[in-house]
Amino acid sequence: MSDWESAVLWLTLISVATFLGSLLTLPWLVAKIPETYFLESVRSPTPWHRQRPALRLMLLMLKNMLGAVLLAGGILMLFLPGQGLLTMALGLLLLDYPGKYRFERWLVAQPSILRSLNWLRRRRGVPPLQVAGDDTPGY
Repeated sequence: MSDWESAVLWLTLISVATFLGSLLTLPWLVAKIPETYFLESVRSPTPWHRQRPALRLMLLMLKNMLGAVLLAGGILMLFLPGQGLLTMALGLLLLDYPGKYRFERWLVAQPSILRSLNWLRRRRGVPPLQVAGDDTPGY
């Protein structure tokens, strides 16, 4: 097997693993979002904000490194086999950058995305997400 064939095989395997991993973890992650998370105008600090600063910093660095790897992999998957857009979205959600919370609120406020997220939440028996200006459940 040539180096090129080996690289394509590995990229395909990584792509399939990323796709299956996202299918398995996405419903769980969506169910973990607090119902009122998108109603707040400013994100409140996590309980870990003041507790265990060294551990928090290490986990934050690992999360950002994983986000960067997923973003880079997603960009590559736009040209190679794989779920490029989904992988890029997952990477962007893991990374910390200025304006991220505002971007998340805008994204979730899109009717098709809110419907999809609340459909996943309904299947898990969790109340729907509430967004600013939305008086009706997102089902």
